[in-house]
Amino acid sequence: MNASGSNCAEPAFAPGPPLWLLAELTYRCPLQCPYCSNPLDFAGQGEELSTAQWIEALRQARELGAAQLGFSGGEPLLRRDLVELIRAAHELGYYTNLITSGIGLGEARLDAFAAAGLDHVQISLQAADEALNDRLAGSRRAFARKLAMARAVRARGLPMVLNVVVHRHNIDDIGRIIELCLELEADAVELATCQFYGWARLNRAGLLPSREQLARAERITGEWRAKLAARRHPCRLIFVVPDYHEERPKACMHGWGSLFLAIAPDGTALPCHSARQLPLEFPNVREYGLKHIWYDSPAFNRFRGFDWMPEPCRSCAERERDFGGCRCQAFLLSGDASNADPVCSKSPHHDKILAARREAERTPSAADRLILRNARTSRLIARAR
Repeated sequence: MNASGSNCAEPAFAPGPPLWLLAELTYRCPLQCPYCSNPLDFAGQGEELSTAQWIEALRQARELGAAQLGFSGGEPLLRRDLVELIRAAHELGYYTNLITSGIGLGEARLDAFAAAGLDHVQISLQAADEALNDRLAGSRRAFARKLAMARAVRARGLPMVLNVVVHRHNIDDIGRIIELCLELEADAVELATCQFYGWARLNRAGLLPSREQLARAERITGEWRAKLAARRHPCRLIFVVPDYHEERPKACMHGWGSLFLAIAPDGTALPCHSARQLPLEFPNVREYGLKHIWYDSPAFNRFRGFDWMPEPCRSCAERERDFGGCRCQAFLLSGDASNADPVCSKSPHHDKILAARREAERTPSAADRLILRNARTSRLIARAR
C-alpha cells in the first residue's frame, strides 16, 4: 500500500504523549533563505489560526502531556500576538523556546517576551561573514541585526542556542562560525547540515557539500570540542551530518508520531514539520481535537509501529533503532513513503543518494544560482508544478 492508502495498520504499540510541540505560527518571513524547509507554495497556504485558536491548541496539547514548546515559522515575530501566546504557554506550564531569525525582535519586545515567561531563544545565523550571511538571507543588514539581538538575549540572561544551517557555501568557514558563536556566548551551537526538503530540495545541487568539505568540517568541530573540554567551557557544539553522506538512516523524529507534534500556521497537525508534502490527509485542529488527532487519526497512525514496513526494513535488525528512516525522504526520492529511506545502503533506491553524492563532488555550476524563497517565486514554482 502506498502512503495515500486509507487502510491503516494498527500500530504495534500504543503511542506515548507528544512531549515536544512545534507551533509554526506563520510561513511569512522577512528572509529568503534558499534552504528553507517550508512548503514551496507557502504563499498559497490557508488562513493562519487566530490567537484564540492557537491558545486552545496549546491547552489541548498540554493536557496530552506536551512539555516543550517551540514558537517557529517562517518568522514567528511577524505575529503581533506573540507576547500573548508566550504568556498563555507559560501559564499552561510549557518550557517555551522562541525559534527566530532575530529580525524584528528589538530590545523592548525581548523584554516583553521575558516578562511573559519566555524560557529560551534560538537565533539562526547564515554565516560568519557579513556579506555571505546577508546574501544567503536575501536581506541587507541581517547579519548586524542578528548579532545585536544575540547580544541582547545574553544581556538578559536567557539561555540561547545559535543555529547555523551548514551547506557547501559556508561549510569551509566552520571554524570562524564556531568562533563567532563563542564570542556571542551561546550556550549551544547547532551546526545542522542542510536537510533536503522544501526549498533546500529545490536547491540541492547548490547546497550539498562534498565528502571532503564534510570531513574537514567534522575534524575542525572535533578539535574545537576538545579545546572547550580542556577549558571546561560550558558551550556544547552539535554537528549534524547530512543524511546524504550516511549509510544508515537516522531515527527521524524518534519515530513517526512518537514524541513530536507540529501544528502548521493553518492548523494542520503533522508528525513532523515536513510531512505535509506526503500524499496523506492530515487532520486540522479547527475540525478535530488533538487527542483524536494524536491517538486515532489515520495519518498519525500510518507509520507507527512496524507492521507497515516492507522489506528490507521489516526483517532488519536495526528497525527498532531507526524506524525505517525518514518517510518524507523516502517519498521524495522513491515515490512511496512506505519504502526504506534511500539513505540506507540496503534500500533498492540507494542509487539516488549515490548519484547526489557524485553530483556534489563535481561542484556544479548551480551552486552560485540558488533560488531564494519569497512569495513571488513561491507562486511561480507552485503554478509550474
